[in-house]
Amino acid sequence: MAARWHCCRGREGRTRSAAGMAALGGMIACMVLAGAAPPSTAAEVAWLEAVEVAQGAGEKGPWQQNDSRYRYVDDATVSLDPQGDAAVAWVDQAGKDVFFRRIPANGGKPGESMGEPLNISRSASTFSWLPRMERAPDAQNTIYVLWQEIIFSGGSHGGDILIARSDDNGSSFSPPFNVSDSVGGDGKGRINPKVWHNGSQDLVAGPGGLLYLAWTEYDGMLWFSRSQDGGRGFSRPRRIAGGGQEKPVRAPSLALAEDGTLYLAWTTGEDDGADIQVAKSADGGASFGTPVVVAPTDRYADAPKLAVGAGGALHLAYAQSDGGPFGRYSIRYTQSADGARSFKPPKEIAVPAGGRESMHFPALALDGRGRVVVVYEQYPDVRKDPRGLGIVISPDGGRSFSAPAAIPHSADPKGGTNGSHQGRLMEKLAVDRDGRIAIANASLLQGSHSRAWLIRGQLAPASREFQR
Repeated sequence: MAARWHCCRGREGRTRSAAGMAALGGMIACMVLAGAAPPSTAAEVAWLEAVEVAQGAGEKGPWQQNDSRYRYVDDATVSLDPQGDAAVAWVDQAGKDVFFRRIPANGGKPGESMGEPLNISRSASTFSWLPRMERAPDAQNTIYVLWQEIIFSGGSHGGDILIARSDDNGSSFSPPFNVSDSVGGDGKGRINPKVWHNGSQDLVAGPGGLLYLAWTEYDGMLWFSRSQDGGRGFSRPRRIAGGGQEKPVRAPSLALAEDGTLYLAWTTGEDDGADIQVAKSADGGASFGTPVVVAPTDRYADAPKLAVGAGGALHLAYAQSDGGPFGRYSIRYTQSADGARSFKPPKEIAVPAGGRESMHFPALALDGRGRVVVVYEQYPDVRKDPRGLGIVISPDGGRSFSAPAAIPHSADPKGGTNGSHQGRLMEKLAVDRDGRIAIANASLLQGSHSRAWLIRGQLAPASREFQR
């Protein structure tokens, strides 16, 4: 596939010379460690041109439940198969459904036809929002897509958690299954009674058909369900936290270790000093231990993301604001080496330059060499919607991080602001064992256009020292 390679620039970084790029064999070093000489494992990413996935109109009318006049595409998410092919799911608000298409590693050239997308949700009378995608670790052609369906069934807010499964790498999907089936307004992560983010849900897959789901509802309860038959049936949802006099839970994140240990993180709303909490299950979700509060402060911590690395190390990225849930955020990282009993002091790995700039809603993934990739929403002005995405990378398992950098092609050149416009709790990042990176983004410019697109890159080979 013909491709252009782009340098990912830091705020004050400069591109390398042509001779330097040739010496890297086409790889472009785009970030260096702040305050130190770059080590031999400094983060290097070779970026491909973006691939258009879907386009739409640019109309988001007033909210009138499922009669709202929405005409835009949004909510892109991505996964990678072992061959490096990308699977992308997104929402077409005009049709109120979740759509899917597969983009080969050597495909997606400008102007190339990708065929008609596949409709997964098949529910044109109700909005489908903010999908998540997961592959079975022992059957990579098995794909699960989870989303929030705005079903009004008697409660004050509409929302149920639905899932569909593909056993043929996305050529077809099962009919949607309603896992939550409640009146609670599932998938809403409340900050206060008038402000919440949709997409407050997550899933993780294990071997042998194991599948774990977590979500929150408008009233603030955190629910959990599991499947032991590959998503064909699920346990009755069980409350893990929230409810009663407790603060409303939001933004759950799940991660599964190779030994079967399951981790669940979340934060809370209605609390200017909310902290990230992590609970662990050693019995496949049958029970969870007492949650551990991570790095308690008087500031607001939000949007945790978990991943488990080699040796069982638990990695955690999250956003923390300087002034409650509506302040300016930076991105923080920490990890636990003892099964979430304790966490290392967190590091600020991406900090806004000043003024009204902010960084929020991180995504977190690891490759097979222990490199940690964190992607986040960039807010040039915290009072407005984000534009473009930023990235930091640790070449050494989280001990050090590159300087923050903007991801090429991640901002809509025509001025659209980042999705997801019904709630920022998305999963836009996928990284495979070989260091391939896939990032899905969407944008909307009211009155003009909307689009969803795919950005792909390759991490440079790790040094011999780190591979040992």
